[in-house]
Amino acid sequence: MGATDTQRIAKNTFMLYFRMLLTMLVTLYTSRVVLEILGVEDFGIYNVVGGIVVMFSFLNGTMASATQRFLAFEIGRNDFECLKKTFSLTLTIHILIAFIILILAETIGLWFLNTQMNIPAERMEAARWVYQFSIFTSMVGIIQVPYNAAIIARERMNIYAYISIIEVCLKLLIVFMLTWISFDELKLYALLIFIVSLLISSLYKLYCVYFFKECVYRFVWDKELCQTLLGYAGWNLIGNVSFVARTQGINILLNIFLGPTINAARGIAVQVNTAITSFVANFQLAVNPQIIKSYASKDILGMNKLIIQSSKYSFLLLYILALPLLLETDYILKIWLTVIPNYGVLFCRLMIISTLIDTLSGTLLSSVLATGKVKTYQLVTSSIFLLSMPLSYVFLKLGYSPEYTIYIEMLLYVLALFARLLFVNKLVSLSIMEYFNKVIIKCLLVVALSCILPILLRLNMQDGLLRLFCVSLLSLVTSIVLIYYIGLYKSEKVFFQNMYKTRIAKIINK
Repeated sequence: MGATDTQRIAKNTFMLYFRMLLTMLVTLYTSRVVLEILGVEDFGIYNVVGGIVVMFSFLNGTMASATQRFLAFEIGRNDFECLKKTFSLTLTIHILIAFIILILAETIGLWFLNTQMNIPAERMEAARWVYQFSIFTSMVGIIQVPYNAAIIARERMNIYAYISIIEVCLKLLIVFMLTWISFDELKLYALLIFIVSLLISSLYKLYCVYFFKECVYRFVWDKELCQTLLGYAGWNLIGNVSFVARTQGINILLNIFLGPTINAARGIAVQVNTAITSFVANFQLAVNPQIIKSYASKDILGMNKLIIQSSKYSFLLLYILALPLLLETDYILKIWLTVIPNYGVLFCRLMIISTLIDTLSGTLLSSVLATGKVKTYQLVTSSIFLLSMPLSYVFLKLGYSPEYTIYIEMLLYVLALFARLLFVNKLVSLSIMEYFNKVIIKCLLVVALSCILPILLRLNMQDGLLRLFCVSLLSLVTSIVLIYYIGLYKSEKVFFQNMYKTRIAKIINK
């Protein structure tokens, strides 16, 4: 990986961080107000009913990863004609997927909502309203996928930051409109979210059509290319089914056994978890095109170096944010929310720990997808994750408390990490021992040492704003210091020192 590629990743990561920070702040604020306006029960209904539609999105998720991979691959090969053909064909396929999901949602999904969900009778009409607009929102998102994939493949991450400013302003407007307009708040919220998604999707499309020549749609039918795309996507299908099962499937199981209030707790935990994991998701989003392009140009050595570095950086970036949040979850939720649903604090902590484990696998997955050899990989890893629903069902049926669903998820993430390492070793000759020494051991050392002082401080201070500030500051300082001295190698330290000096020099020269 050259210096130019590294600088591009750093620049794109910075732009995505700006997007994430803005989105996170508004999301946390709006979630608090929406929970207060809707109430715990309606908030839970919105989360679980929308999840039924997401259950059918495994088709979209399957093609989304294929679209990103093939567009980035063609850019790496500098084949513009094939790039244009690939974009148009993927857009045609996504339009077909949107209509397939519409049919499934209006038949099987509607039957499931009316007969199987645990929703109070007096709120069933509002739930149906939410369901219909969730379908429309999902269709808009599906058709938008090729345009987003083009932006990612072209590494124009700044566009996400700019459009996010508009998106968060619209979401803030939604919050105010919920209080201004005299109407059922749950129904109104679903309608407004759909309108915002439609506007944002239109902006992404307009940008792509104007700046990327390959994004001007024309109907093409290339049987060979279509078979290649669907063949690649087909083996990702089971992977996306397993993802939906361990997210929305578990959410629906919790609703059936425990009702919509537990969905509210899970919804809050998911939003907190999503807010902090956006840091890592943005970093990996910036790295993934480079992994695919390295493979396309046959730079396997550079690709493996990038996999190891990005896996370690992903974990450590998330850990810096996670440590103070794990220690002060209860007080942070008290400040953020007027009403904290039961299990909200516990769910938040466990989901963050679970995500830390999964973060180690992020770029391993990208490297497998880059090779296109996904058949056996998807069969093995997806089979591991598909165990989440039956195991969770058994534990809930036996009367275990709902947090056991997350304990199961943690165990499966650990198993999946080992499976992914074996596959990457086989496909691109990544050394498993090197990965353990340079990623897992380094990360565990940082975690074990950095949490000692913040925990001692927390135990010796009274609950309150002062403790939150002191624990967060100490967590930040100890994490960064130990990451620098233990987590980084000499060459990595030199790189970050040079980048820091360059930034300072630019500021001084201005």
